[in-house]
Amino acid sequence: MKKILITGGAGFIGSHVVRLFVNNYPNYQIYNLDKLTYAGNLANLKDVEDKPNYHFIKADIIDGEQVQALFEEHQFDSVIHLAAESHVDRSIANPMEFIMANIVGTVNLLNAARHQWQGDFEGKRFYHISTDEVYGSLGHTGFFYETTPYDPHSPYSASKASSDHLVRAYHDTYNLPVVISNCSNNYGPNQFPEKLIPLIINNIRNEKPLPVYGKGLNIRDWLYVVDHARAIDVIFHQGGDGQTYNIGGHNEWKNIDIVKLVCEIMDEKLGRADGTSEKLITFVKDRAGHDLRYAIDASKLQKELGWMPSLQFEEGIRKTIDWYLENQTWLDEVTSGNYLKYYEDQYQKR
Repeated sequence: MKKILITGGAGFIGSHVVRLFVNNYPNYQIYNLDKLTYAGNLANLKDVEDKPNYHFIKADIIDGEQVQALFEEHQFDSVIHLAAESHVDRSIANPMEFIMANIVGTVNLLNAARHQWQGDFEGKRFYHISTDEVYGSLGHTGFFYETTPYDPHSPYSASKASSDHLVRAYHDTYNLPVVISNCSNNYGPNQFPEKLIPLIINNIRNEKPLPVYGKGLNIRDWLYVVDHARAIDVIFHQGGDGQTYNIGGHNEWKNIDIVKLVCEIMDEKLGRADGTSEKLITFVKDRAGHDLRYAIDASKLQKELGWMPSLQFEEGIRKTIDWYLENQTWLDEVTSGNYLKYYEDQYQKR
């Protein structure tokens, strides 16, 4: 029986990973560790919270003593590490939060795993989930490969790059059994509406301006979150020790084109006249150090482990919009309180 610690399991991507593992592997004991910051929400896991193989731990990975005590108490044999501060804009406003969570928090987990496993690595795995942003920015051509040199441009991506290097260093120095994946932009149900797609959906619903950085020409590769969870499952079970795998959705879109597509679908779903929502588009001051384009080459993952995304973007975005429209209470609850001040600071004081 495996005892897997999943950090950040109440967050957007983490909750989908927790759900998949709890439902697909009833013989595994799944421990969801989350600090429950603004982006962590146990309501994301209501459907599995009573399962006998699911356990929730409220803790902060920045607290090294607490992390070590949890390893000693529960005897985890695997870690799937998703806990991270992940929003670029917030990292620009407060970089130290990202240094502490993404670097110090990761090292605390590495140290606890190394101490607990004591060189007996049979059946053990430390899986670190990272981002394509560590690679920097692309021009209009080319792709990120697992061998692409790191070139981070924001405090967020620099903190994730640092954590990646530390995970590899623990593998090379201490033989810790690790695997890393770097993913493209995720979208789908349960995403906190500081990110582009749920922000646009929520603002259209409330007939508020739709803030778009610069001219909206930045390009991202979009990955449906359920497909990402599937990839994590495959990599966790089949990935090679010390290996890195890029996970991409094969869906490159300009930000402005995504916003217009969401406007079109939302007008259809809400029974509004064509073009109603598009009139809400408002161009705002560009993000500092805004990378032009990210694009993932995920052929290694496909060739070696057989994973491919299951959805094209147009299908995934419709499923995503339907989820938000069917879960408006969830959306209203997470966009109250501190979110309102964040939103005002970020977009309305330009």
